[in-house]
Amino acid sequence: MKRRKVDRLAAARAFYAAIVAAGGGLLRDRLEHAFEFVPRELFLGPGPWYAALPGGTHVRTPTDDRIHVYQDLLFALDRDKRINNGEPTLHGQLLGALHPERGETALHIGCGTGYYSAILALLVGPTGKVIGYEIEPALAARAAENLRPWENVEVCSASGTRGELPSCDVIYVNAGATHPDKSWLDALNDGGRLVFPLTGAGDDRFGVSLLVTRRGAAFAARVVGTCGFIPCAGAVDPDEGLRVTAAVKSEALWQAQSLQRDDAPDGSAVLIGKGWWLSSAPLPADDRAGRPTGLD
Repeated sequence: MKRRKVDRLAAARAFYAAIVAAGGGLLRDRLEHAFEFVPRELFLGPGPWYAALPGGTHVRTPTDDRIHVYQDLLFALDRDKRINNGEPTLHGQLLGALHPERGETALHIGCGTGYYSAILALLVGPTGKVIGYEIEPALAARAAENLRPWENVEVCSASGTRGELPSCDVIYVNAGATHPDKSWLDALNDGGRLVFPLTGAGDDRFGVSLLVTRRGAAFAARVVGTCGFIPCAGAVDPDEGLRVTAAVKSEALWQAQSLQRDDAPDGSAVLIGKGWWLSSAPLPADDRAGRPTGLD
């Protein structure tokens, strides 16, 4: 019997997609399809590529064979600035928590060269829209070029923390912030979701990924997991960063159930910022109006 020839690249992409989507919860099947469909190498540039490892070490792939990039590894986009393509399984988990729906409008803050913007574009579908924001001009130009085949994506070479943002259903932030930016919260429609890395300042890039869901004028919140990201320009305050780091180390953040936008924290506060705080108390029943998402 003649053995059928196996497409090694297709098999590698399928296995990679299954691994990346495994932590995506209810979105797992759609995530797996998206990660298998979107060619990761398109967003990394010509090979060989550099895998980014902890401690700032980079390892060059032996060849420019595309099969090398279908692993759960970070790949460098700018080695000098320590900007990379992101750990796929982490993004699978975060996108699963964010749960973009078909027809929704999504903002992608810190879109890099556009890889996860393309994933978002498939998740919201042709009737939805993705707007990517990238403050590094060279990366924004690459993202705009890479995303040309996706007609429902727009790339802005600008910060996602300055000025008013368009109303949206989903905000996905891929840079570490010491606080939820006012413009992010204001832009969310009722029932809209925000996922952002709540991290320390300075050299401490680590923290937690926080899911915030708008319920009328109130906001539910919960921690998705731990993470580490480069700082988000315009959303880093050293004093708040110290408080975030302390709350992460004490594990207090894992008790968060709601986000309050005032300067009057009570005994339920697990983290106090400037004009906002996280509470271990859930939202009252009358504050939970809006489109249910089952995410908090």
